[in-house]
This record gives sequence, C-alpha cells and structure tokens, in this order.
Amino acid sequence: MNQRELGRTGVTVSEISLGCWTMGGLNWVNGQPNGWANVDEDEVTRAIKLAVDAGVNHFDNADVYGNGRAEQMLARILKRLGLNTNDFIIATKVGHFPGTAAHAYEPAHIRHQCEQSLINLQRDTIDLYYFHHGSFGENDQYLDGAVEVMDRLVEEGKVRIKGQSAYSADDFERVVPKVRPAVLQSWAHALDDQFVRPGSRVSNLMAEHGMTFVAFSPLAQGRLLDKFDPKNPPQFEPGDHRQNSKAFSGEEIERLKPKLEKLKARFGASIEDLAAVALNYILAQPHVACVIPGFRNDRQARVNVSAAGRAMSADDVQYVQEVLAA
Repeated sequence: MNQRELGRTGVTVSEISLGCWTMGGLNWVNGQPNGWANVDEDEVTRAIKLAVDAGVNHFDNADVYGNGRAEQMLARILKRLGLNTNDFIIATKVGHFPGTAAHAYEPAHIRHQCEQSLINLQRDTIDLYYFHHGSFGENDQYLDGAVEVMDRLVEEGKVRIKGQSAYSADDFERVVPKVRPAVLQSWAHALDDQFVRPGSRVSNLMAEHGMTFVAFSPLAQGRLLDKFDPKNPPQFEPGDHRQNSKAFSGEEIERLKPKLEKLKARFGASIEDLAAVALNYILAQPHVACVIPGFRNDRQARVNVSAAGRAMSADDVQYVQEVLAA
C-alpha cells in the first residue's frame, strides 16, 4: 500500500483509505435524511481488520455520521481488535451537526464538538479536523471566529492538521486563504472530477498553497461498479440520503451501463477490476493524497484495497475520460 503526504505536513496516509459515513447508519439532521442503510458492527469489524492488514492507516469520520455513532463505533472496533488508535491517522469533521447552536460554526459549538469527538474517538488529539462545508453563515459572519477557535485547538494540541471540505470551487477559493488548511476534501470520481482535474480552479489552488486532496465518493457511491439493475433500481429506507437521488433511477443506471461495458472490455469485468479503475483514476490526478471509499463489510473493504498498486497509465486515464464523457 503506497502512502502519500497530507499537504506539506510530513504526515502520510495510505492512498486507499476508508470513509466511515456508512458506519453511522440511517440518520436525520434537522429533519433531513443524511445517513445510509444500517450496518452490522461485526461485519464492519471484519472489514476494518482486513483493511488494516492490507496497509490502510487512515479513517475519515465526522460528528454528523450517525450523530456520533460512527466515531464511537470506530473507537470500539479498534479497541476490540487490540489496535492502538494512535497508530492510525483519524480524521473527523464539524459543521453539519448544529446541536442547539444557531449555526454549527459558532466558535463555542466547534470547541464543544471537538471535545465530544475526542471522547467518541477515545483520543487526545484529532489528527485531521475539517470544517465540513464552506457555508460560514450570511456574509461569512462565523468565518473569522471559526478560524480563530480552530487555530486555538491546534495550539492546544487537540487538533494536529486543519482541513477544509466544501462543495464548490467558489467556497474553496473564498475560505482557503483564511482557514489555511493543509488538506481539502470533496467528492471526486470519474463521472465528476471537477475539483482534481489538472488545470481546474481547485487544482490550481492546491498548487498555490501546497495542499493535497482527500477524495470521497470515488466509486460514485457504487455506481461505477455496475452493481445496479436499471429494471430493478435500488430502493432505500427513510433516513438514507440516497432515497430520492436521481442518480440511482432506472434511467440513469441504464444510461451509464454501456459506458461501463466499454471499461470492462478494456480493464476487466469483475467488481475488483472496476473498483481499481475508479480508484486509480482519481489517484492519477495531481495533488490527490488518497481516496476514501465507504464500506459496509469485509467484501467491500477487500474490493477497495485490492485496487492498491494498480496504477493507470496516461492513456488509460484519457480512455476513461473519453468513455464517461461521451
């Protein structure tokens, strides 16, 4: 398993790491579904053991994943496996779980959530702490206070590295000069690589500030694995954020299928082959530190880590771009 540096921090992470959103299960925040189907902790335990044995050293979490459940589960599992949490790079985030605060980026709320995440994770330090989105209130009214408290948490040793997650280039460009993160995070997959594509606004921003990128949803939430039937599209329970997503409609699955057939003809037809294409496509982009696919069981973890070492040539990268853009 290759490792890559987070920004210019000297801290390295496995290029295939794991995202913990799925571990939070079905969930709602402010009445909106933001979870996944529920998971079995024994299955997740076997998955994490398999991943660690394969060289994964980085787990990405957030306070909002199951409203704390995913952080707590990760800590329990590492302890259950007899692993020292301090041997791993653990990331978490603040910003989507407001609690009783008027805004999740109120300085007092950030401090409270940091302390709670440390308790949940059974740690003294959060290795990588992200602002979970780029919306700091009207006219960025909470931005300066949020940055101040984040910097104070670094000074106190409660946070090791600052990160910024966001969902638009505008947000990244606006807040990065104030937040001064070492790491950016957002989605990046072969169907939408707008943040990591060479020459893009965010890619240029990373080059300017010496930042690297952690890519969530590198498998497009499983859509790049050709696992869904357009005649019987997946159904999701209330509390699963995918329930009303058009991306999982029969029409969208049908539209994607012939493109995936072309990828299978060139790279191989198994789920492992398709996962390797998807993950290594993103890892081939400039400034990417790692991908953080989600997982529910050891089968999915095995598929993810099996992509390690299957780097793509420039011709392969171009082929994937051309096929999926058609």
